[in-house]
Amino acid sequence: MHILVTGGAGFIGTNLIKKLLKDNHNITSIDNYSTGKKENEQEGVRYIDSGINDYNFKAFCKLDTKIDIVFHMAAVARIQPSFENPELYIDTNFNGTYNIVQYCIDRNIPLIYAGSSSHHSGKFKNPYTFSKDLGEDVIRLYQKHFDLKASIARFYNVYGPNQLTTGGYTTLVGRWLNNIKTQMPCEIFGDGSKRRDFTHVDDIVDGLNRIMKQQAYGHEFEFGRGKNHSIKDVANMFGVIPQYGPDKHGEAQDTLADYSLAAELLAWEPTINLTDYIKEEL
Repeated sequence: MHILVTGGAGFIGTNLIKKLLKDNHNITSIDNYSTGKKENEQEGVRYIDSGINDYNFKAFCKLDTKIDIVFHMAAVARIQPSFENPELYIDTNFNGTYNIVQYCIDRNIPLIYAGSSSHHSGKFKNPYTFSKDLGEDVIRLYQKHFDLKASIARFYNVYGPNQLTTGGYTTLVGRWLNNIKTQMPCEIFGDGSKRRDFTHVDDIVDGLNRIMKQQAYGHEFEFGRGKNHSIKDVANMFGVIPQYGPDKHGEAQDTLADYSLAAELLAWEPTINLTDYIKEEL
């Protein structure tokens, strides 16, 4: 198949493309490299340097390229930066997603959308969650009224190869691994009681692949480990004595996946534990 991956030079997109290449698919990536990296590019993939709502993407839409399925991984991520520039988040995560949906409707292409576990903390918790939920809403609208074939896949605190390790868009695992290697302090924001469901990217990719292979459209899947850890617990796994800073506004107290639908319909089960991953990386 010829598969379009938006955000294909990013963390999850890169791992997904590696799996799809092993299965001998033809891949096109669209990524504006705001957080994606050139070094993530894989041989044999067509990479288009473009956002999902700018001129280059519109030019791509006019081509007669036959696409069989779209994995929509592109988004502006992370909660804290969304308070600084909510317009960017809404423009990319809603308007950009609308463009992808319209592209799929026009060509009768199935769509798999990367949702966010922050959905469960409430749409108005922060601008990031709001923008990602708007993306889900437009998909549901087009499923109901325009026969869009799509499923939503919500990810829980993903970590693993190709994760960002520096900058404002890093997540805890990647940032702490880098801080330990560079002898920088590991910081906890708040009292460390927040609990997160950390999920390895290989498990995420496996779930996405199962949706495609089984053509399991019309569903909202949760892909998480189904177990969570306090941030204090994670510090103990890393063997660090963290520094403490003020709590961050707009974040959920706990995340915990209920992946029962994925288990039932896709026969999907997460397999990789955070503790084992940390031991291998340190």
